[in-house]
Amino acid sequence: MQRQDKGMPFLLKYENVAWYEDGKVRILDRRVFPMQKKFVYCKDYHQIIKAIQDMVTQSAGPFTAVGMGMALAAYQCKDKSEQEQVIFLTKAAKELGNARPTTANRYSAITNRALKLQKQALKEGKSAIDAAFNDTLDSLNRRYATMQKVGNYLVDLMPNNSSFLTQCYGETIIGAIIRRAKETGKTLKAYDAETRPFMQGTRLTASCFEEAGFDTTVVTDNMTNFVLERGDIDFYTSAADTIAMDGHIANKIGTKQIAILANRVGVPYFVTGIPDQDKANKDAIKIEYRDPAQALQFNGQRVAMQGVHSVYPAFDVTPPELIGAIVTDKGVYSPYNLQAYAKLGAENFY
Repeated sequence: MQRQDKGMPFLLKYENVAWYEDGKVRILDRRVFPMQKKFVYCKDYHQIIKAIQDMVTQSAGPFTAVGMGMALAAYQCKDKSEQEQVIFLTKAAKELGNARPTTANRYSAITNRALKLQKQALKEGKSAIDAAFNDTLDSLNRRYATMQKVGNYLVDLMPNNSSFLTQCYGETIIGAIIRRAKETGKTLKAYDAETRPFMQGTRLTASCFEEAGFDTTVVTDNMTNFVLERGDIDFYTSAADTIAMDGHIANKIGTKQIAILANRVGVPYFVTGIPDQDKANKDAIKIEYRDPAQALQFNGQRVAMQGVHSVYPAFDVTPPELIGAIVTDKGVYSPYNLQAYAKLGAENFY
């Protein structure tokens, strides 16, 4: 498949997400973008796990990072016997696949497939490094192409000259919205919630839309009700780190509170993504809790007095009654009817 990142913003070019080359994986450090364009270089797959946990990359970035991590793991063990390589790679697949708990099913789908291909490559006397690298490229192309379908359906719901509010950084769907809007000639205005404490909305989402020429406005997390009540927003949309089959979705903390506010003033909330058919209901969603000290910092510096406490759940769960529709690669679905999506048959996404 031809590369699918043509026309994408800087953040979404493959080499700027995560890239294996010559025994290293480089990952764009999203914590300092756009102030700096800096890469973190990993020479050990454990460093990739730490980079993911430290938010060097987030959203769908870790999907690429764990795939490239399997190529790096193969490089690390290339001088071992075939049996020892399989043992090493099996361990790497498990550890990379569980780098963060809420999306472990998605990470593991990538690492386990890479492991399967690496085992086959070793059996045939071929490169386990190439097996994982090429599979990760295939995964990137497949995900970008699939999410473009999602983006097409989403933008087609939005009239020309309408405005939408986003939460956090939805990765590929941001690029898909940009490409579809340009393709259809639509003028859309983006409002981006800042998304504390890492400011992904301000630094990442707004940067992508501004780079693409959109009229882009950042609002602080405590301004969302103001712009919703004032009538500035026609649609609220976000990606989802997990979409359970009962219509509950998990996304960046704060997603639910905006959904409550949007529902109150009659602004529809469209969730974008691929339903997780291995998660039957909200009980299957595991919420990650991060270091609460991060919520007491701004730009890496503590801003609260010593002794002050915090809590930092990375995600919250939004129920189906607050969701207008779930926009997928196969069309637009009620959150109460995701079984209709499942009946169309599962395709390899990750």
